[in-house]
Amino acid sequence: MSAKDIIKKSFLELENFANTFTVDYAITVVLVMLTALILGFFINLVYKKFYRGVVYNRAMSITVVGITVITAAVTLAISTNIVISLGMVGALSIVRFRTAVKDPLDLLYLFWAITTGIISGAKMYPLAIISFIIMFLIILIMSKTSFKGKVYIAIIHYTGELTIDKIKIALGRQKYRLKSKTTRKDSYELALELYIKDNNTLGFTEKINEISGVSDVTVIQYDGEYYG
Repeated sequence: MSAKDIIKKSFLELENFANTFTVDYAITVVLVMLTALILGFFINLVYKKFYRGVVYNRAMSITVVGITVITAAVTLAISTNIVISLGMVGALSIVRFRTAVKDPLDLLYLFWAITTGIISGAKMYPLAIISFIIMFLIILIMSKTSFKGKVYIAIIHYTGELTIDKIKIALGRQKYRLKSKTTRKDSYELALELYIKDNNTLGFTEKINEISGVSDVTVIQYDGEYYG
């Protein structure tokens, strides 16, 4: 069969779709959409469990589930008719997404949802389940082996060159790394990256505030982006 015959047949099938919609096809559609919905829901649960930000992003949560179902529907449509597939390629080629994704992990979940939708739409259910399990194990293992705690940026303003020695003493065994030091005539600004295993950040800040020469201390949670 030539390419011309395939396209002609696809047009005829598209025109007669309403008449050829069988019970078996309806069951296939329901099974595909239900599989995509369930797997998208479980991807959302993984996202909620391992979310690293300060405020949980509900919009991203809805997007993960929705994009899985939509991708499955698109894949199911283009896999049954070449005309729809060509039209879909043309339509999607002009779409531009301008929403900036700040966290690289959000991209991981989006691609995971899209891939799951494609696999479900292609009716490769065992592959969809196996890929979900593997991705879940990867995220679980990487989260267990990563740093247990939170990263903060401490901004300290002080006067006097010897004050920095007192600040280091006040930090004690607190793990930190110098990010920057700014000098403004007689005043200084110190930026430290702190690794804290619990939420008790006030212990060392109170000690630093009590040092003569320190004007203020600002602690900001840092996780790739600044959070107030």
